[in-house]
Amino acid sequence: MTVMKRWRALLVLALILAGVAHATPTSAEPAKQIRIGYQKIGTLLVLKGQGTLEKRLAAQGIAVKWVLFQSGPPLLEALNAGAIDFGYTGDTPPIFAQAAGVNFVYVAAEPSPGRSNAIVVRDASGIKALADLRGKKIAVTKGSSAQNVLVQVLAKARVPYTAVTPVYLQPADAGAALRSGSVDAWAIWDPFYALAERFPGVHKLTDARGIAPSNSFFLASRTFANDNPGIVRSVIAEVATVTKWKATHQSELAKVLADASGVDLGVEKIVAARGTYEVGYVTPKVIKQQQAIADTFAKLGLLPHAIVVQTNVWTPSKSVADAGKP
Repeated sequence: MTVMKRWRALLVLALILAGVAHATPTSAEPAKQIRIGYQKIGTLLVLKGQGTLEKRLAAQGIAVKWVLFQSGPPLLEALNAGAIDFGYTGDTPPIFAQAAGVNFVYVAAEPSPGRSNAIVVRDASGIKALADLRGKKIAVTKGSSAQNVLVQVLAKARVPYTAVTPVYLQPADAGAALRSGSVDAWAIWDPFYALAERFPGVHKLTDARGIAPSNSFFLASRTFANDNPGIVRSVIAEVATVTKWKATHQSELAKVLADASGVDLGVEKIVAARGTYEVGYVTPKVIKQQQAIADTFAKLGLLPHAIVVQTNVWTPSKSVADAGKP
């Protein structure tokens, strides 16, 4: 190759590299919108109704879009698909999501001591004690917090998970299956739990207190949280404000829940009374509880492989954490 040809080749290479450098952004563009996945339960539902997050973020030129889900697993699927940026679920959906490689982070946690989760059974099923679940058909939403309750209840009764027949259904279908007798029992959370208590011929076998205490979580896309820590901070700060409001406004909370869900106000008053009204960033204790659940699911073969929960915990900068401390 002549000197001129070498020079031309180097010039072309330089131009190509310059073009790549120009095309590659040095930093992510700030988001102009946050898409939040919510269910007809919990703090995000109330936050949506109060509209305070919209007011807070409007000052920054950021819009809020709310997307409704029936349960946690499809919400995590949407987070994985890039259809939402933020959401709220029970303990188990993020464990399955992490095992599946979903790029999310735990942002904050609410304790869930177990009053709002239970296993309800048909009177005619012959189930009187936890051990009587052996050999029964049990409706449960796969990958939901209710599945963890079922796993822990069976462990307490020394009944192998393989000794029952899980029937994986979303809540609406599971309730219908219980009433029709297609299943013997149903592992479920509020408000469906409170509704099921009113079904004729159905009673609570146990709630999860002392059996499966855990946490519910606020989750975000890892990319969104890392690129927009200020927005995430604002959301959690508003969540903390709403959490305090819920603790002191039980009657108003029940009405908000009833209006959104269409569930009888009397039922939602029970739901409100069973709630736990705390929120905070994810602590080592919370991580330990979540890791124990993940390890149990891995040992049962319900996960494709073991996971390390810590790797999916958001660690905002000190300034962000302090500014948004609930």
